[in-house]
Amino acid sequence: MKSKTRFIAAILAIAAFSGCNVTESVYRSEDEKWEALFDGETLNGWIQRGGKARYHVKDGTIVGTTVRHSPNSFLCTEETYGNFILELEFKVDPALNSGVQIRSRSLKEYKKGRVHGYQVEIDPSERAWSGGIYDEARRGWLNDLKDNEAARKAFKNGEWNHFRIEAIGDLIKTWLNGVPAADLTDSMTATGFIALQVHSTNSEKPLHVRWRNIRIQNLDHN
Repeated sequence: MKSKTRFIAAILAIAAFSGCNVTESVYRSEDEKWEALFDGETLNGWIQRGGKARYHVKDGTIVGTTVRHSPNSFLCTEETYGNFILELEFKVDPALNSGVQIRSRSLKEYKKGRVHGYQVEIDPSERAWSGGIYDEARRGWLNDLKDNEAARKAFKNGEWNHFRIEAIGDLIKTWLNGVPAADLTDSMTATGFIALQVHSTNSEKPLHVRWRNIRIQNLDHN
């Protein structure tokens, strides 16, 4: 443990001297320790909150299916996370809005338990703000993509897409298919669960959103 501490201290000193990003320097010097949040077969470790959308596992993916007039639904991790790196793939119906909640909560004293917190947007509309950060049931948009054309163009409608989400201290960054998307500094909530959203809809036809290869590095445990 002492040798590891000395190593990190040395990296911090080098990073500070060179002017590079300290967080990135420390992260890149550490062995990557990934934990699967989805076993590919069951929803063990997850709990549904909010609406009545249906979640099930099919062919190694989590499938979320809309229920007409249902409020927003969330499949939430039983565990909570503070500092982490999250990666996953998603595929969404072009007519359905969705998102990935991070550092989110459900409290009886807040809107009768409504899920709230940071959401990494999944937006297949022409606006194309997938990867932007929205504050669900709280403050609204915190970091949209109206000035990030590269990230908007990175979204592949009707295909599998990849998110990388880093939450370290009060800094939250996202990448969509390897392209930098959101870059937010905010300290309102430091810990919470991760959740997969199925948005409310008036569509009579069931719409689907899928997630797979969900993995996390819990930096608080490294």
